[in-house]
Amino acid sequence: MVSSPHEAMHRIFQEHPSLFSRLSEVLGIDTGPCSSADVMPTDLTENQPLERRVDTLLRIETENGSPFLLAIEAQGRKDPEKPATWAYYYAHLLNKYRMRTLLLVVCQNRSTAEWAARPTHFGSPEHAVITLRPLVVGPHNMPVITEVAAARKDPAFTTLALITHADDPDIGAILKTLSTALRDTPESIANPLVELTAQGLGNRPAARQWRNLVAVDLSFYTSPLSEEIRDEGRAKGRAEDILRLLELRGVAVPDKAREKIADCDDLHLLDRWFSRAVTATTAEDVFTEQ
Repeated sequence: MVSSPHEAMHRIFQEHPSLFSRLSEVLGIDTGPCSSADVMPTDLTENQPLERRVDTLLRIETENGSPFLLAIEAQGRKDPEKPATWAYYYAHLLNKYRMRTLLLVVCQNRSTAEWAARPTHFGSPEHAVITLRPLVVGPHNMPVITEVAAARKDPAFTTLALITHADDPDIGAILKTLSTALRDTPESIANPLVELTAQGLGNRPAARQWRNLVAVDLSFYTSPLSEEIRDEGRAKGRAEDILRLLELRGVAVPDKAREKIADCDDLHLLDRWFSRAVTATTAEDVFTEQ
């Protein structure tokens, strides 16, 4: 099943196709300055029952007039089947488009990144017909950005760097740096990065830290995550109102009912419960339609 971090590691390139121009510095390759980039169809299926889709595919135009394809794969763990799949992707794209093609693998842990970067030889032990060696970015070569000025300079690159360092012990400082930098970033750019960061963190403890920072540092933004956090705050306040009202009216609230009210995040349902709490004689009356 595709995870949120998996989606974030390649979707950021769809939001910011020119991001690879910064990564080329990290990877030590020269592709030439990017002038434009287009998102390409990711379906590599042929007329056979086997479906194959690369995560993200970009056609990047360069200022020197030498365009190339960039196939991007997000890899969360070691998978011995993947090199053959990547080789298929590469051969298919090369045959279909007849242009320079690069394969980039984005990872979130060092061991997976080192595994992905190892050359894989296809053929016989005596003679490799194809040697696959993708470009790889991950915590082993992406910078840890904790300077706000650097983050402001390139928020998209900072976001990708943060996602690759999601398990870093200093993730709190990295998150704070990005949230501070995004205060001065137009919403059209900041909002997708807020969401991609949340996706990239998945269910790690750092995801809660990010939500707290968004709630405070980026409270003026209208991204889906920001709205979700605001709704959570409203729901929590409404639940507290219900419990306080029942307390003032002298209605006993068993622990099970208290937990049910406190854990509810449906504002419309909480509003109905509040209306019933005005006349309820027992906690159970709050949950029962009269």
